[in-house]
Amino acid sequence: MQALKNIALVAHDNRKKDMIEWVEWNFAILASHTLICTGTTGTLVEQALADKVKGTDIFDKETKIIKLRSGPLGGDQQLGAMIAEGKIDVLFFFWDPMQPQPHDVDVKALLRIAVLYNTPTACNRATADFMISSSLFDKEYQAIVKDYSEYLTRKL
Repeated sequence: MQALKNIALVAHDNRKKDMIEWVEWNFAILASHTLICTGTTGTLVEQALADKVKGTDIFDKETKIIKLRSGPLGGDQQLGAMIAEGKIDVLFFFWDPMQPQPHDVDVKALLRIAVLYNTPTACNRATADFMISSSLFDKEYQAIVKDYSEYLTRKL
């Protein structure tokens, strides 16, 4: 992955406030990267960053924000496909462990594919803070991806 990253941002309804507060706190770091967001989270992130950047001379260009479908309408699956294609470098997914989700199978599939492709993933604010403050965050990094081809050739 390059120094400038493709960062996925996802938040369930009960965690959107946490995500937006986190984005506002880290806007100076996030603004130089491409942000890929699901549904409403993308609109909220876009508004939060516009408010933070407005009136500053910190940035010469607008932050690139790509908005996918809402999670329950396929956004989680879109992100999973992007991870499999190598188009996502880091995933920040503030999910709600206390609220049943109508698309729970998609949520599990997204988390599974992130682990499968060794994508750095934060599922809570503390982990997100550690990841974004890591000395590796703004550098090139080569993640080691396990070769699962043996699973394809195994006989059951």
